[in-house]
Amino acid sequence: MTSYEYDVVVVGAGTAGCYAAATVANEGLDAVVVERKSEEEAGHIACGDALKGADAFPDAISKSQIEPAFTNTGVDHGRFEIPSHDTVLEIPVPGELAVIDRWEYGRRIIEGAANAGADFHYDTVVQDVTQDDDGRVTGIRGKRKGEVVEYEAAVTIDGAGALSILQDKADLSAATFDTNVSYSQFCSAYREIVEVNEEVPWKDALVFKPTKRAAGYLWYFPRTGTEINAGLGFQMNEEPMKLVEDLKEDLRERPEFEGATVTDKLGAALPTRRPYDSAVAPGFLAAGDSAGHVNPTTGGGIAGAAYAGNYAGEQAVRAVADGDASEEALWRYNERVMDHFGARYAGLDVYNVLSTAVDVDDLMGLLASLPGEKLAEALYSGKTSMGWKLKLQTAVQSRDYWGVIWNFYRTKRLAEELIEHYRRYPTRPGALAAWQSGRDDLMDRIYETTGAEAKY
Repeated sequence: MTSYEYDVVVVGAGTAGCYAAATVANEGLDAVVVERKSEEEAGHIACGDALKGADAFPDAISKSQIEPAFTNTGVDHGRFEIPSHDTVLEIPVPGELAVIDRWEYGRRIIEGAANAGADFHYDTVVQDVTQDDDGRVTGIRGKRKGEVVEYEAAVTIDGAGALSILQDKADLSAATFDTNVSYSQFCSAYREIVEVNEEVPWKDALVFKPTKRAAGYLWYFPRTGTEINAGLGFQMNEEPMKLVEDLKEDLRERPEFEGATVTDKLGAALPTRRPYDSAVAPGFLAAGDSAGHVNPTTGGGIAGAAYAGNYAGEQAVRAVADGDASEEALWRYNERVMDHFGARYAGLDVYNVLSTAVDVDDLMGLLASLPGEKLAEALYSGKTSMGWKLKLQTAVQSRDYWGVIWNFYRTKRLAEELIEHYRRYPTRPGALAAWQSGRDDLMDRIYETTGAEAKY
């Protein structure tokens, strides 16, 4: 067995892991990223390739480091295709937006973290989490090419992705760490990189479309005019889809993909749930997909992972400096996540809850009748508002769906209440239970209003 000692060990060389490791290493501490893939494959992750808000990313890894991976900066709106109502809805997307080469981006953030001073250990499959007699996480154990390897660290950061094995192996029952996690709160997704012969007419848009056979969605994101990230996903609590076949069927029906060539294929799971109530335990933090840091309505997770990794790294640095990696010492990390994007994501999750109780045809018809700019506000901020003229116009256009709209309106009010509750996230672990009780009361009202089954 080979043993290593570091100030901080990070599991996973994705966005959260690389930003966390870079943050730690920039402060002169010893950080290692343990990655199961080979050095050649590291950074190769299934993703929609859409990146929003990179102009405001943490500077632990500079924007200039990742910018060469931006392959299409001309996208500025979403194109929502609704075949059942013969409608295409154009939805403006606020802020900086780009489609990227995700593998190139992955290689560049790894390079950025390495340049900051972080070590990378590839081909290492984590199999267990080590803890002391008091339950504090002290590191990880795994295998590299048949050899047992062990890492001891003051702080362990879980960036291992959705349904992380670290959370299965660690005993976190005495901590506030969120264990109310089920596969049904996640989405199964598959994507292909497709080369077409001629530029697509929607090269400036992110294309979305409902699937035929299950409660799912398709996407077509143009890396360039001729290189398209085409994928689909479905919620794991729904009847499983034949992801590969259903994507191929839709590709065959689109004339722009005639004679196209598939250059890459990959699948993954991603969280379509609210952020973890707490992502800390003694000696342990989770960031990115492993803590539900994803916009649950769009699946966008790169920005949340970058910030969460940065915040986790900064909290780990403080813990090492103070010699205190207790839950109380790490708690500030939770507060920063909730304050920055966690509250908004929790509010957006309410619309996912609502969608499970609304007839799909009614939902598509309603979306087809709504103004795109207001949908954009709802998707990216969790809130929206309308002037009286726009309300009147929308009322006329959507008169067949007034019952659904009333339900949406009541749900919207509750989602805003929920966001405000998350704004009052507790400042210490001891106050979490009371905060959760208030939040769960709100969720009960949401389930009652929507008619949806409880998600948590």
